[in-house]
Amino acid sequence: MSHTNIEIKARCPAPDQVRRLLLSAGADCRGIDRQTDTYFHVPDGRLKLRQGNIENALIFYRRPNQTGLKQSDVALYRTTEDSALAEVLISALPVLVVVQKQREIYFLSNVKFHLDTVEGLGYFVEIEAIDADGTIGIETLRRQCESFMEKLGIRRDDLIDCSYSDLLMQKETPHETTD
Repeated sequence: MSHTNIEIKARCPAPDQVRRLLLSAGADCRGIDRQTDTYFHVPDGRLKLRQGNIENALIFYRRPNQTGLKQSDVALYRTTEDSALAEVLISALPVLVVVQKQREIYFLSNVKFHLDTVEGLGYFVEIEAIDADGTIGIETLRRQCESFMEKLGIRRDDLIDCSYSDLLMQKETPHETTD
């Protein structure tokens, strides 16, 4: 299944406030997912295996690292919680990084919201305006994402330009200093 998202990721200093705003807007809470995302080294884009108690999928995507709204082109293959796919992939491809998180999943129409607690990184909020079949259009997705950023009080200063995998790898790699 392929689709297009317009999305943002931001630090979330007040997850309780965002949760209250989502629920007061009538968001459908799908539950709390404890996810392990295993990222694999691939020549182009990103490939991750998501294993959780709600969402399980092999996901390939291309998305630029930029602050603000980002277009993400996604190919997703749904798996099961007990899938042996992890063993196959780990045997065949080098593991880049593993991200552990607790994710609260909410939906309002075609827009998906995540309240994430990422091990080693802290609290984040994500907004994904999803066009599952090409009928919504990029401009509508952009407007939806921007509108929800405003409604949830997400400041431009809180936006993150990369993935959790990148943040974890940056944290693990000491930065060089020059004298």
